[in-house]
Amino acid sequence: MTRFPVILVSGLAVVGLVAVSYWAFLLYQDRNEVNALLNELLGGNTTAFAKNRNAFTLSARNLTNEQRRTFEVGDSFFNQNWVTAPASTDARDGLGPTFNALSCSSCHTLDGRGQPPLSPDDPERGLLIRLSIPGDDPAEGPQGEPIYGTQLQDRAINGVAAEGRLVIQYEEWEGTYADGEAYSLQVPSYHLVDLAYGPMHPDTMISPRIAPAMVGMGLLEAIPEEAIRALADPDDEDGDGISGRVNRVWDAEKGAMGMGRFGWKANVASVAQQVAGAFHGDIGITSSLHPAENCSSQQVTCMAAPNGGLPEIPDERLAKVVLYSQTLAVPAMRDVDQPDVRLGARYFLQAGCAACHVPSFTTGQHEIEALSFQTIYPYTDLLLHDMGDGLADNRPDFAASGREWRTSPLWGIGLVDTVSGHTRFLHDGRARNLAEAILWHGGEAEEAKEAFRHMPRAAREALLRFLESL
Repeated sequence: MTRFPVILVSGLAVVGLVAVSYWAFLLYQDRNEVNALLNELLGGNTTAFAKNRNAFTLSARNLTNEQRRTFEVGDSFFNQNWVTAPASTDARDGLGPTFNALSCSSCHTLDGRGQPPLSPDDPERGLLIRLSIPGDDPAEGPQGEPIYGTQLQDRAINGVAAEGRLVIQYEEWEGTYADGEAYSLQVPSYHLVDLAYGPMHPDTMISPRIAPAMVGMGLLEAIPEEAIRALADPDDEDGDGISGRVNRVWDAEKGAMGMGRFGWKANVASVAQQVAGAFHGDIGITSSLHPAENCSSQQVTCMAAPNGGLPEIPDERLAKVVLYSQTLAVPAMRDVDQPDVRLGARYFLQAGCAACHVPSFTTGQHEIEALSFQTIYPYTDLLLHDMGDGLADNRPDFAASGREWRTSPLWGIGLVDTVSGHTRFLHDGRARNLAEAILWHGGEAEEAKEAFRHMPRAAREALLRFLESL
């Protein structure tokens, strides 16, 4: 009897030690998960450490001297304006006949992010309108509108009429966080006016697309297909409500269907095709991948306009712009060790954001050795997800439905204001800041959005602080 209390006390001590050890393990495990999100080398060895207005303009830090020279030439073709043909500057003539911008940098200023027009008189540099009607084109995905094609061009060379222009109207949606704090979301509606070549097909579908930041594209291209496919769960077999899908798109370089990685709906297979498509659709510059002018048969003056050669950008020059686009360095994460950033990373995990914004990958072999076998932190799975009715454009794009969007990479997102002078986010720039961007999430992201909405203000601010560090 005299030993029983001693045994009891000892037993309680053991239980206490086990409990303390268990909670210590959980804290340690949580710390490890948070640590896995925090690495200043977001782009691996390619990472650049600038955090000023030029933070998106630098080349990957591990390029060879020869690649740096090619990068500079590509930079020149990316930034300088194209002109109407014929011209003495035959390396840069062939603009249009219809177009949206004079140069790549017109939309991606300082390689940054575009924004919607600020007023009805503000030209939509950095925002374009995709067009299609029901039906598929084997090489283009969506079937283009019969007169205006797959993209509305709001500008044209002399003697050719611009196709039309865009007017955006906004309505405010009021909402509240769970703690009672009010917020407002800006709901856009889009209207195409002053159509120069007659009315559009009655079943025309439109989709606005903002120009994203350019950094890290080659690293995304270098992620092995099997690593992306391993994250796909189209039938939600694990029952977590997340059902990411691969978009199957036409790969013009391979002449076969392949995996889409680029574009807001992952509708482009490679950086080269993204660059060539932008030259063609945005500036009206033909290439071997897009050899025909962007004129329909009904646009007679457009068809008859002079061109800058066939093609207007030869493969050798196009390749330099492609390398430039592939090797723009991802800026480093900032304030990695700050307590509020670490706390925000924990809330990012707890809300479930990392289910789609997957933090890290290791790249595979790439034709540019500097991009190969890098541990990177893009915060994307490159998959399609149903984002709900609020963000739906109701326009299919290859396998992507009208409610699905590719998970956007988050690296560099905290420097958008510094580089581009604004904080407009999502596919059409409707979100005026990061909090609004989160609050627009629906569909598969509804639960994560609601977790954010139900956080106390200090927790929300910590999560946003984490995003701003990327």
